[in-house]
Order: sequence, then structure tokens, then C-alpha cells
Amino acid sequence: MNNLIDGRAVAAQLQGELAGRIAALKAQGVAPGLAFVRVGEDPASKVYVGRKEKACAELGIVSETHVLPAATSEAELLRLIGELNAATHLHGILIQAPLPKPIRESVIYSSVRPDKDVDGFHPVNVGKLMLGDSTGFRPCTPAGVVELLVRSGVKTEGAEVVILGRGNIVGKPMAAMLCQKGRAANSTVTLCHSATRDIAAHCRRADIIVAAMGVAEFLKADMVKPGVVVMDVGVNRVPDATSKTGTRLVGDVDFKGIQPIAGRITPNPGGVGPMTIAMLMQNTVHAAEQAAKVTA
Repeated sequence: MNNLIDGRAVAAQLQGELAGRIAALKAQGVAPGLAFVRVGEDPASKVYVGRKEKACAELGIVSETHVLPAATSEAELLRLIGELNAATHLHGILIQAPLPKPIRESVIYSSVRPDKDVDGFHPVNVGKLMLGDSTGFRPCTPAGVVELLVRSGVKTEGAEVVILGRGNIVGKPMAAMLCQKGRAANSTVTLCHSATRDIAAHCRRADIIVAAMGVAEFLKADMVKPGVVVMDVGVNRVPDATSKTGTRLVGDVDFKGIQPIAGRITPNPGGVGPMTIAMLMQNTVHAAEQAAKVTA
């Protein structure tokens, strides 16, 4: 069925648009700069940072990666962030999660300057998102979902949207974005979570479902109505005897079961994932434009 929302194609389109903005900045002597900070050797974190570094290189965004030992203290990490905050050649700072315990993620995210917080996790940017203030940075994954909906021609105004998951990275900001009064929003949003009664009943009335619970293939075909738009944010590793590694990655959606029913659906991989990186690049370019006082 040709009902796929191709995240790779949309991300490439967005990055093509960013190339012109980056060229304009460089013509003014401003090279967008992004710092990555990784603590420890978490395999998934190494992969994610590598993909982001590659995207920077392809676009001409200057990037630098700081890798700290897993035994790094919170105070040591805060000292590094202070140095990055003060660095004039850097316009964005990304702290790769997860962070080793006992480092407190809330303290670390709050220490990044709001105007360099290209992840959109600082309380100032969270507050701006809730208020509908477009001068803040939006978290990359939910912002990528909105961009996919817009560029795929999915109408959000008046739509019944069900979000599965109430996390701070996707669920809550996703709800805040879609319930705003404005473009690519104006939806009626239901935020479901582990304590929600009869999640299936909520899902069956939804025009749009954003699955971000972190439960492998949670959303089944009998939980959706025909024509639903399904955005799969999940990344879960499940056993697979046919794979060389003995595992494979799946989303939060039973793709094979739901694709024949859905009006539009994101594949996984190749759906939301590429957009997360594209939106990080967009936030970084926007941060550089703000620093250079450029009106985008």
C-alpha cells in the first residue's frame, strides 16, 4: 500500500531548505556550531551521536563532540557545560541521554543556556512551548512529527488526536504542540498512559495516533479505526532468531497489522527517526540566526 509517510524524504527536503540558510549565515561570517556531550560508552548513545555528527558534516554545520568517562561527576559535567555556554563559536549544545547515575538530568538540562538549548529541554523553552511562544526551541522528536503531518497534508485542525505516552521528551510536548491555537495544531488531544482506563476505546475514536509508550508493537489493528493516521515514535529491541545479532528493532505499532487499515502511517525505521535529526539541525541553524540577529 502506498500510504507511507516517508520520513527520510521529508528530512532530506527540510535539510535542502536549511542549506540555503546556512549559506546565508556563512556569507555574514557566521558558521553554525553545535556541541555534543556524551558521558560514558552507552552503545545506542554512540550510534545516535554519530548520526547527528554525520548530518552536521553533510550540511556544513561545525560540530564538536565531548566524550566524558562514565565516572564523571555532576559537578565536572556542569563545568564543561559552563565552558560550552560561554563559547561564542557554538550556537547549540546537546547533552546525549541517558546520563549515568547519580547525575541528575533535570539539573544538567537546566544548566544549558536557553538560547543554546537546541533540544528544547530547558524550563524556559518548555514554558515557551506551553504558552505558544514561537521564540523558544521545540523538542526535536515531537516537532518532527508535526512537520511530517504538515508536509504530508494531514489536517490537524479539529482532529481527534490520541498520544500514547506522557514522557517529557515526546508525549507531553507533543500534546502541547497539537493543542495550541494556530497552524498545524488546533487538535483535540487525549494523552494516554499506563493508568488510562480502556486505552483501546480512546484509540478507536482517534483521527491521529502518536505512539510513544516504549512498548514493542503495543498498538494493534483492533485498536484503530479505518483511515487513521499513525505516527510511530517507538524504538524497541525484541528477540529475533533470524537476525545475526539475535534481536531486531520494532516500533510501538504493529505495522503489518495496521498498515492495511491506516490512511497514512510512518514506517519504522524510516519514519519519525530521520526527522528528529533534521529538526535538531533546524534548531541549530535557528540558534545561529538568533545569535547573528538574522530574521529567518
